[in-house]
Amino acid sequence: MTKWTQRQERTRRHFYEALIQLIKQQGFQSITVKHIVERAGYNRSTFYVHFQDKFELAENLLDTMLRGLEIAVGEPYQFGEKVYTTKLRAPSFNIIHYIYKNRIFFELLNFDDTIPGLHTRMPLTITKIYMEQFKFETINNQPVNMEMFKHYTSYGFYGLMMQWITSGYEKPEETLIQDIIELTKTHIYAYEYIGKPHHDK
Repeated sequence: MTKWTQRQERTRRHFYEALIQLIKQQGFQSITVKHIVERAGYNRSTFYVHFQDKFELAENLLDTMLRGLEIAVGEPYQFGEKVYTTKLRAPSFNIIHYIYKNRIFFELLNFDDTIPGLHTRMPLTITKIYMEQFKFETINNQPVNMEMFKHYTSYGFYGLMMQWITSGYEKPEETLIQDIIELTKTHIYAYEYIGKPHHDK
């Protein structure tokens, strides 16, 4: 993976921000590289140092944000940590904080003519998080097909996130988390974090 300097990262971020603004104004299809560089305040040659075209820019932005989502989920947990849903606290839902912190990007889910692949890759990423980072115990150890259970619960969570984003984040973060905690208690007894071990910051 290419290592960028801080200055290069800042330049890339400006191109990302320009793309997001333009999608909200006119949709992805009609955007040109000329529009992007004018909005970002750079010249075309600077753009081409970083990206081949608008599709590579969009793909890079999408990869960056979804990778960030996967990392954010595991941040509150120690590897192998077991959490009982009766003792769930707001920090367990760092994913919601990440979505809100990056709400300018996630609002792109409200648009049809948006970053290619966003509408399919967002729910798939949430399912991937459920599959790879957590081991669930059902209430009373009710036997279930765990793969189906993870698909079912992850798409339910995605639906709630979409509702929240579409509403313009009407419900405060803390209230939404509390509502999700109450919902979680109805079908999950406990879960264990089995994602990648990470070093304390």
